[in-house]
Amino acid sequence: MKTHTTQIRTRYGEVDQMGYVYHANYVSYCHEARTEMLRQYGINDHILEKNNIMLPVVRFNIDYKSPSHYDDLLTIETTITEVKGPKMRFEFRITNEEGALVCKACSIVAFVTADTRKPLRVPEIVQKALDL
Repeated sequence: MKTHTTQIRTRYGEVDQMGYVYHANYVSYCHEARTEMLRQYGINDHILEKNNIMLPVVRFNIDYKSPSHYDDLLTIETTITEVKGPKMRFEFRITNEEGALVCKACSIVAFVTADTRKPLRVPEIVQKALDL
């Protein structure tokens, strides 16, 4: 299992009328955290695109625990928990500056070829980069 930590400071435009970070923004936070994790291992969208690979999300689940507010510094711990066939599972744990759990989420992505959109096993470049 690989784990990576990313921090995101919530912006004013992400807060709803109740003063809470709007719920859909957590999906973007998790996407950014996943992207940064893969970047740490030398995998980014440019490299995937050059190799005719796309990485669509096929499932996303989130469990909200407590709200966050404008200007909160959130820590997102991202863990790859499963790699099987064409799919890779990421789990996210988002906490605030006090260490309180804001939410937990899970994202499953599938590797597909860019031209045919057909699934493919985890590509060798990804396996090597992640030491799978």
